[in-house]
Amino acid sequence: MISVTALGELLIDFTDAGTSAGGQKLFERNAGGAPANVLVALSRLGHKTAFMGKVGTDMHGQFLRSTLEADDVDCTGLVMDDEHFTTLAFVALSPEGERSFSFARKPGADTCLTTDELACDVIRESRVFHVGSLSLTDEPARSATLAALDCAREAGCVMSYDPNYRASLWASPEAASEQMRSILPYMDLIKISAEECELVAGAATPEEAAAALLAGGAKVVVVTLDAEGAFVACADGSRVVPSFHVDPVDTTGAGDSFWGGFLAAFCESGLTPTEVGIEQAASFVRFGNAVASLCVRGRGGIPSMPNRADVEALLAE
Repeated sequence: MISVTALGELLIDFTDAGTSAGGQKLFERNAGGAPANVLVALSRLGHKTAFMGKVGTDMHGQFLRSTLEADDVDCTGLVMDDEHFTTLAFVALSPEGERSFSFARKPGADTCLTTDELACDVIRESRVFHVGSLSLTDEPARSATLAALDCAREAGCVMSYDPNYRASLWASPEAASEQMRSILPYMDLIKISAEECELVAGAATPEEAAAALLAGGAKVVVVTLDAEGAFVACADGSRVVPSFHVDPVDTTGAGDSFWGGFLAAFCESGLTPTEVGIEQAASFVRFGNAVASLCVRGRGGIPSMPNRADVEALLAE
């Protein structure tokens, strides 16, 4: 069985890489896209994964496909598109390693996935089905996402969601909030950032946001708190799980690596979402924190995803 199948964007992160001898800004090509990042994190931790989405048949699309295949991600559901160019994201880094994004996506191939291109057989073989919200920004990918969620729910998959808000890809915060909230009723496991509490849950604090999402049907909710760690809540309690100290080089993929680690620990527990208590949930978060703390020590999301031995060595310290 496939541990996790994810649907969504697969794109190029052109990451700030300093300046040339002539004083011009340089960018380094890295494979990216939040759902793909999550899968590579899981794959390097020893889990079978599969990706669903669309890239162009251009040089970047070919590079992305080969990148996923090199990490043993099943690409049966990855569609190559002759009509649209692979989505590009240009990533500027602050001195602290924080990112800002500029997207070339008008439209990008990832927004053009159609319902009839879905590999539903792959979904039916999966324990967990994971999505973000960027596949909800435009049609036809929005309808394809909803159809895939229906297929996953009918197949009995555990449903996982990380909205991963990018303001520049939405017409307005209100439009983003409406679409991001539209798929909450499907979800068992939800990860949001502290900045997304209001958009996704209509709440000012992580505690209030988690309570609202649990009341709406989620079984485990995690709110990431950057250097402070993460707040996790489920039916029988909540707590903050501290992060591991690190001086980040590049935070690209930090949240995705965290969620990949969380989902790996969840899958290995053998529990259903309703069986997860606060002790187990906190242990999943600690594992995710370890994965993320290793990821941010390198440049680029996918290139910096750690292997299992490094994660276990950190946890044993």
